[in-house]
Amino acid sequence: MKKTILAVTLLAGSSTAFAATDSGSGCGVGAMIFEGQSGVVPHVLAATTNNTLGNQTFGMTSGTLGCDVDQEISVAAADFLDNNMEKVARDMATGSGESLDTLANLMGISARDSSHFKAVTHARFATIFASDNVHSSDVIAALTQVMKQDKVLAKYAG
Repeated sequence: MKKTILAVTLLAGSSTAFAATDSGSGCGVGAMIFEGQSGVVPHVLAATTNNTLGNQTFGMTSGTLGCDVDQEISVAAADFLDNNMEKVARDMATGSGESLDTLANLMGISARDSSHFKAVTHARFATIFASDNVHSSDVIAALTQVMKQDKVLAKYAG
């Protein structure tokens, strides 16, 4: 049993595909199964369950599975941005692309507001990416402010 838990922990620890919020494993079926438990193992197992089932993004976009889209931008969005800054910048500059779609999903932007999110981030690109060597935390802060100023996106900015 200990070997299984260790293997799951290592596997989950090496994955950057799962979405996690400030509260650990966040929302989704995994968080629901392991609700009320604390510690590394339950959080890893919850995140692994979400990753395996691919349900956390669905929960964020649909507002189900315990996902609260009114909370602050998740750690997953920041982690994604850390690893994909150039791709996200390119997509925002053009107003479309897979990286921008993924960022929108990780931020809990609903499908009906996704086009608006892309248009706003495209229009405010110079504000969001204020310099060539901007840090992801600066981008998140600027993006949050841009979203707060938009009546459609404000509900996602927390």
